[in-house]
Amino acid sequence: MTATIALVDDDRNILTSVSIALQTEGFTTRVYSDGEVALKAFAENPPDLAVLDIKMPRMDGLELLRRLRERSRLPVIFLTSKDDELDEALGLAMGADDYIAKPFSQRLLIARIRAILRRAEPAQPGEGGSPEGAQPVLERGRLAMDPARHKVTWNGENVTLTVTEFLILETLASRPGIVKTRNQLMDAAYQDDIYVDDRTIDSHIKRLRRKFRQVDKEFDAIETLYGAGYRFADD
Repeated sequence: MTATIALVDDDRNILTSVSIALQTEGFTTRVYSDGEVALKAFAENPPDLAVLDIKMPRMDGLELLRRLRERSRLPVIFLTSKDDELDEALGLAMGADDYIAKPFSQRLLIARIRAILRRAEPAQPGEGGSPEGAQPVLERGRLAMDPARHKVTWNGENVTLTVTEFLILETLASRPGIVKTRNQLMDAAYQDDIYVDDRTIDSHIKRLRRKFRQVDKEFDAIETLYGAGYRFADD
């Protein structure tokens, strides 16, 4: 099926040019110049992925993402102003899957969209049981991860993760006690030779810890090895 991409930006030129580029690549697009209108539309008919500008009138991209994350793990890519590290870090902390700084290459944006959609495919629930060939549930102590259903629990409590967060945690938990460098986590989460700087991985790790501590204040299974990387505690 053709993936539907929602574009939310108050810059009409960007909406038009990116929409045309995506349609040329075989995507279906929906465009919105207002975050409030987009939020209502997503509730009625959600897209497969959303590309959000951060700075918009009425409802900016950060507020739109916050509202989305209350009820959805819809993959989201942020468009940010050049060198605006605060927006980038905040967006990732709130649950965005990726970000691209303006001005941006349309080829890069399309590559990121394809990468995230590929990563999201195993997260789609099967009908009438696990899909044939699905990965088995990964269990590590109090952690359980079901890749086929994109389901994560800790002590039996559900923890809702984005696609990127899920892949990072899966990489760590698949080999408990083994240190994974930021580059290894980047490769696992992005997989397409796309450059991602260190603070992106660090922001995702902080977000993961925050989510698990919402169900367990004592959660400390993701350990930082300063100068080396991260590991999942082998208990």
